[in-house]
Amino acid sequence: MSHVSPPYGRRTFLKRLAWGASGAVLAPALLQACGRGPGGNTGDGAGDGGGDRGGELVISTFPLYIDPGAPGAPGSVERFSKDTGIRLRYVEDVNDVRQFFARIRPQLAAGQPLSQDLVVLTSWMAERLIRLGWVEPLPLADVPNARNLIPSLRNPSWDPQQRYSLPWQSGIAGIAYNIKATGRELRGIDDLFDPALKGRVSALLEMRDTMGLLMLADGKDIRRPTWEEAQPSFDRLEKARRDGQIRRFTGNDYQNDLLAGNLAACIGWSGDVAQLALEQPDLRFLVPESGGVLWADVMLMPKGARHRKEVAQWLNWVYDPIEAARIAAAVQYISPVEGVRDILAKDPATAALAASPLMFPDAAEQKRLHIFGPLSDSEEARWEERFARITEG
Repeated sequence: MSHVSPPYGRRTFLKRLAWGASGAVLAPALLQACGRGPGGNTGDGAGDGGGDRGGELVISTFPLYIDPGAPGAPGSVERFSKDTGIRLRYVEDVNDVRQFFARIRPQLAAGQPLSQDLVVLTSWMAERLIRLGWVEPLPLADVPNARNLIPSLRNPSWDPQQRYSLPWQSGIAGIAYNIKATGRELRGIDDLFDPALKGRVSALLEMRDTMGLLMLADGKDIRRPTWEEAQPSFDRLEKARRDGQIRRFTGNDYQNDLLAGNLAACIGWSGDVAQLALEQPDLRFLVPESGGVLWADVMLMPKGARHRKEVAQWLNWVYDPIEAARIAAAVQYISPVEGVRDILAKDPATAALAASPLMFPDAAEQKRLHIFGPLSDSEEARWEERFARITEG
């Protein structure tokens, strides 16, 4: 099993990271916790109309996904603007990708540009947007650092020439829990159904992560998911919701319930929990014995995006290994950029991260991580319809 449990408290970690021995490399990289946005996040929601913002780059993304600014230690948003002279509106307004898609769909379907120049979404949603023709090819000719993309994330099947997407981060869906609330270490998915935890468990609205973990626990191969093989997992989830075992289904907002103590255990994401554990040391993350779900979030440029040059500069900047290492030290997900591990290993403040199996899974750990396979449009509709009946019921 893989656990994230910080060897020291949040304040100590922040101080060590801010004043590490090789501070020229990673000194500004402060860990973000509790879902508070980084400096420079001055935006509102998605789909708030067109209109050129005078060269301002607008990005919509998930919470807890970049290093924050702090007094004397500017975060990536501030550093990027200082380095390039580009105004950046970095908006953490993606809680659940389906909800976000519902917000941007009317404008894109009508052929109207969004205010966003870049959006960070899950790879399966990226596939849908590409298929619908609602994204632009990225300006990769002006992104020389794209060559730093790690081999395992190159040329995905849904974007084989990598024209439309570049990964932001990759990560693992598994189990998060509070050791004080559970009173014991957890081992697998079955622990979420322990009657002792009734009403203090949550699962994700991200269907592939929740169903993927349940199907792995049922011994199914999620690389080739079938409707028939999914039914026992659907039934189990439905019963747990009906019986009150599952408190609710969440997007990224499960983080607040974990910190508040409303949850004893939940399905969650590796990097989020690593960050939250700095605020609440009793939190743990594990890859279940039956395996975890491996995913990637990618950057996409919506149709009609106005600021291609600014997009290219952002992509090139975040794919610089030093900048990527600062972000990786903060978010503790799997970085898509070559060279990050070596940079982290050189700084005493971040050397432990370079050894993290959740950030840099070795061959044995990778065998325990599984990617949820593709669904046809008709299959997706059937799966989503049943999942929605459970989550909204």
